[in-house]
Parts: sequence; C-alpha cells; structure tokens
Amino acid sequence: MYKPAIDQTYVLNTLLTLLHIPSPSGYTDRAVMFVCEQLEQMDVKFELTRRGAIRATLPGEHSGAERAIVAHLDTLGAMVKALKPNGRLQIVPVGHWNARFAEGARVTLFADLGTKRGTILPLKASGHTFADEVDSQPSNWDNLELRIDEHCHSIEDLLQLGIHVGDFVAIDPQPEILGNGFIVSRHLDDKAGVAVLLGAIKAVLDADLKLPINCYPLFTISEEVGSGASAVLHGNVAEMLTLDNGTTAPGQSSSEYGVTICMADMSGPFDYHLTQKILQICKEFEILHQRDIFRYYRSDSAAAVEAGNDLQTALATFGVDSSHGWERIHWDALRSLAELVALYMQSPP
Repeated sequence: MYKPAIDQTYVLNTLLTLLHIPSPSGYTDRAVMFVCEQLEQMDVKFELTRRGAIRATLPGEHSGAERAIVAHLDTLGAMVKALKPNGRLQIVPVGHWNARFAEGARVTLFADLGTKRGTILPLKASGHTFADEVDSQPSNWDNLELRIDEHCHSIEDLLQLGIHVGDFVAIDPQPEILGNGFIVSRHLDDKAGVAVLLGAIKAVLDADLKLPINCYPLFTISEEVGSGASAVLHGNVAEMLTLDNGTTAPGQSSSEYGVTICMADMSGPFDYHLTQKILQICKEFEILHQRDIFRYYRSDSAAAVEAGNDLQTALATFGVDSSHGWERIHWDALRSLAELVALYMQSPP
C-alpha cells in the first residue's frame, strides 16, 4: 500500500462549494448534482438510486467480497410548520439539533414562487420591548419563529408570496477558512466527510493506484433523519467504512487533529475486526489517531445494519468542536482522514 499526497486545494475548494449548496434532508438534489459532476470530471462511474443517493464504483483487480465507503450529503435544516397571523412562520427542525443553535440564524426559504431570505428569532426578540423576559423565555422550537424579509404581516401576505406549510428552510453555513488550518462553519457534518472522500478518490486516481477489490464510494442523502445507507448498498458489499464527525467535547477523547476511530456509539460496538484493521493502517502509516465512544450518536453504519445488510462496519471521523451547533474542524483531521481512506481502498479484504 502507498500513502498518496492529498490535494489540499481541491478538498478545501470542494468543501467550500458544498457548504454553499443548501441540502437539508429531503432537499438535496443540487448537492447530489455537484458531486456527480465531480465524479464525472474524475471519470468515475456512478449511478443514482431511486431516492437520489449516489453509488460510485472504483473497480478492483479481483471479484468477491467488496467494500464501500460512505459519507452523507444531507444536513440539518428546518421546515415550515404553520403560517402565523402576524406574517411570520412557525418552524420545526429537520434532523436532530437544539433550538438554541437556530436562534439568530440567517436562512433561505424555498417557496413555490422562489427563494426568500429570513432570520430565525425567539418569540421575544427585542430587549427594548421585553427586557428580562428575553433571558427567561425557554429555548425550544416552540419559542422560535421565522421572520421573512418581505412585506408580509398576515397569513394572506405569506400565501401571496407562495409560502406554504412544508416549505424547506436551509440554514446559512457562514463558512470561514483560516490560515492556521481551522475551518468554522455550519454543516461540516458531513460535507467535510464528502470532501474528504472525493479527495481520497482523486489521490488514488492521480497516483494510478491499483485496488485489490471493487470499492464503492457512497453518498447518502438522509443520514440526519435516520435512514441514510439503509437502501444504497450493493448486495455483495462485505465491509463498509463510514466517514462522519467525531464529537470533540469535555469527556470525549476525540480531537480536531488526526483521525478519531469510533469504537462504539448508541447503536452498539462497531465490528471488531474491521475496526482493528483501520487502527492497524493508522499505526503502520503513522497517521495520528485516537479512539472514542459516542453515547448520543448514530451514523450511516447503524442505518445499513438495521436495514438487514449483512456486513462489517467501522466509523472513522474528523473531530468537530460543537457538533450540530457552531462547528469547527482543522485541516489536519481532514488530511489524516483522507490519507486513511486512500490506504483503506488499497488494503486487502
């Protein structure tokens, strides 16, 4: 096996482009199209599932047991629950995230007559009006509303703008890439994983490396709502490596540097043999890594196994500070994870 160089410019440009493409779960077509274009430019064959997930193929030298590597394109978001008499909108979350991270978010709403801009606000959003009540109101989705930046002061005004119950709301990513390697943005989970997977594919192809068995890069579109890789796998896939975010926080051993290997999450332990193989690759090729257990976490691996797929799964992550909140990562973790993925593609089954 050979550790190829990872094209930092490509990975970061891909990540930045992905972050600017809205893709809350259920509204992912544009992000899917972008990834398809990247695969076409690299001359990688792929197909779309009926639901719109991507199955790509990197052919190997031998048939038999095959492997998949999966990252998800969908992100957290929101949806219109009700039109309010004051011309504002009640919203509910898409995916599992706390309302405190939605307060103040700038958003794009996708209405029948085009996109609208707006802000998610607490019901009591003016200190000059509500004084201490601003601080004492509970932080939950029932105490939020979406203010649209249009002349709308009634339900009738909203309807004339083409706004309806069920319209998708995409949260602005607000990305910032710093010269010291830090990357701050919403939706790094898991668009950073998608950029890493594309970067690893590019590195393997640029170095003209041979793969021992077929490898299927998969890009799912419903991980944040639980179904993820449940219906995207080829029937002959025997092992699957999932790429997602690691939970860097007090009480965790995840890090924003290197690769964090998840040993278990809320769905239980990951496959012992495949996980040990991933750890061995990290040791052999001197990839900085650490191990962790995520108590309130699930991924595409859980969706695949719960759907009845008979396969081994492992989870390799890039550490994210404030996951599902004000997210931050470091380039070191993305590079390390991309190197691991490129080596795993070359490893024997």
